[in-house]
Amino acid sequence: MTATARQGLSAAEALALPVMFNVWPTVGRACGIGRTVTFALAAKNELPVPVFRVGRQLRAKRTDLLAFLGLENSDAAAAVTATAPVEHNTETAVQQIEGAR
Repeated sequence: MTATARQGLSAAEALALPVMFNVWPTVGRACGIGRTVTFALAAKNELPVPVFRVGRQLRAKRTDLLAFLGLENSDAAAAVTATAPVEHNTETAVQQIEGAR
């Protein structure tokens, strides 16, 4: 049996999460824990974020996970608009030529 390396959740991935998501694998990855421990902690209500049962699924909210990770929701907006706005020239070629005279 070989151990597999767990890949954590990057800040960009956390900011791009939907409003609600399944506890596993998302919260587990963010905390660096495996599936079994994630569900065991959820059953004991000991995960660092509140868990909501939706049917048979255990779900968590993005805002709670971002708060636990120390990321602000405003960071999500900043990540989406990381590039500066581009100014466009709305003058037509004719207006530019007439303005140059």
